[in-house]
Amino acid sequence: MYKYLITPEQLKQHLHEPGYLIFDVRHDLLNHQAGLHAYQQGHIPGALFLDHEQQLAAEKTGKNGRHPLPKRSDFAALMRLQGLGTRTQVVVYDSSNGLFACHLWWMLRWLGHEKVAVLEGGWPSWLAIGGEQETGIRKPARTEAQALQSLPMSEHAAMPVRTVDQVCAELGNDNRVVLDARAPERFRGEHEPMDPVAGHIPGALNRSHLQNLEADGKFKTIEKLREEFDALLGHIKPPQVTHQCGSGITACHNLFAMEMAGLAGSNLYPGSWSEWVADASRPVELD
Repeated sequence: MYKYLITPEQLKQHLHEPGYLIFDVRHDLLNHQAGLHAYQQGHIPGALFLDHEQQLAAEKTGKNGRHPLPKRSDFAALMRLQGLGTRTQVVVYDSSNGLFACHLWWMLRWLGHEKVAVLEGGWPSWLAIGGEQETGIRKPARTEAQALQSLPMSEHAAMPVRTVDQVCAELGNDNRVVLDARAPERFRGEHEPMDPVAGHIPGALNRSHLQNLEADGKFKTIEKLREEFDALLGHIKPPQVTHQCGSGITACHNLFAMEMAGLAGSNLYPGSWSEWVADASRPVELD
């Protein structure tokens, strides 16, 4: 069972085996059509495309962030239609150093599905080994009637989530830490290309998701990740950590890295900065 990473070579060995479900989640936050266009031009054979704006986010109200988390029941229904079953091995990839792939990885784990892995190096690494390609759009083979008969969902989410009210209530608590995955210049409020207000949640720590990667775009070793997170968090344990970013996507990269390093049980604040600044009464820190 692949739970965290799968290499292109490993995927190539399993590519035509039954029981594997591959998702292409390439995306561009500034050009929402780019991911689907890239998928149509070429993707891993059998891969299904999922859109981060429409399929992997709930309806936006202007107050709930740029990528609000859908209801678990709605997401489970979507996954059933894609062909996900309890025994399915899922592989997710993008072309953004795992940024969007880790988000879907987290959503599937939140649903309670453990057999899900991120393709190490994503689409570029697949091309680098000469992996097969197909073009066009592949549609799920499962019918709605078949989907209703599969994938029972547990009552409780397998990955913990914090709401904006909970994060607000925990401000100033020395036993809770908000970990912001945005770039340092966005965290400090020097540059804000996505949201109307610059800065960060008061007291938050900053670790850009890029710090989880080596220069070649692949994840650092488990040992190195563990050492870095231990040094950053000190006495704070994973259940006391709440991951945050601009809209709940990049935060999953840090959460994934912690889980892979054996630091399991941290929380996600899905609304993140885009939800936080939608209410002017919430405090903002600049530094």
